Amino acid sequence: MPIKVPDAMPAKEILIAEHIFVMDESKAFHQDIRPLKILILNLMPDKQSTEVQLLRLLGNTPLQLDVKFLRMESHTSKNTSEEYLSSFYNVFGDKEVCGAKFDGMIITGAPVEQMDFESVNYWRELESIMAWTTGNVTSTFHICWGAQAGLYFHYGVPKFPLVRKRSGVFSHTANKPGVKLLRGFDDVFYAPHSRHTEVRREDVERVPGLEILSESPEAGVYIAASEDGRRIFVTGHSEYDSFRLRDEYFRDVAKDPSVLVPENYFPDDDPSREPMTLWRAHGSLLYGNWLNYYVYQETPYVLEPGR
Repeated sequence: MPIKVPDAMPAKEILIAEHIFVMDESKAFHQDIRPLKILILNLMPDKQSTEVQLLRLLGNTPLQLDVKFLRMESHTSKNTSEEYLSSFYNVFGDKEVCGAKFDGMIITGAPVEQMDFESVNYWRELESIMAWTTGNVTSTFHICWGAQAGLYFHYGVPKFPLVRKRSGVFSHTANKPGVKLLRGFDDVFYAPHSRHTEVRREDVERVPGLEILSESPEAGVYIAASEDGRRIFVTGHSEYDSFRLRDEYFRDVAKDPSVLVPENYFPDDDPSREPMTLWRAHGSLLYGNWLNYYVYQETPYVLEPGR
């Protein structure tokens, strides 16, 4: 089934070239079914590549989705033009966002993890958005720093600095294999991580109603979720494409030659060689399970604002 995006959005042509079923707004208007309304708060500096990565996974399901992108009004982007943002993004104050309800929402990571939450210049606005999700979104999927921010805001779970950046592809296991979010997962599966901070198992375990669903011996807590499935927290980047860690490494090593090569990523840890993608199937299954079991099967058919 298709994913609906704005007609002129550049990500549309990239996804079509990858044979992902993308429907333009004019065609979707004539379909007599209700697509799932998905809101994506994109906090990443490189907005367009993040759009493609997330839409690629969301479009690989049998569900029709109506995707809307959200940006922070209290933050001026240095990497994406205002013209682009005005064309394809809403701000939270828009009635079609704050005055509406959504079936699902994604809150991405952001390169601010080494700052205290309250020092991030858009933290107050993000707090308002996360508070709003409680009554207006069926299930919210938090990624990396977005997961740390959500755990801190909703449950008071702190983050801690790492001795060095955790960058690479790590093996994970399922703590609760019978949980719907993990259906179809292998006994061991892989996911990329790219972060300077962590949340600790003991802090998550102290929170009633919060479960650790998956973790890694090297990377720590990977997936946590509320028991009702309304909040999902993923500390890694299952949405990353094959070369995202490579690009981050080359960017970082250009600034600091002592930066270590991402773990378990380049063959023989040789950055001149093309990396292998070990997490593509896992990423598709994770997002597919979330959309099916936690959004589609839980959301009401009629979304009533203000209910």
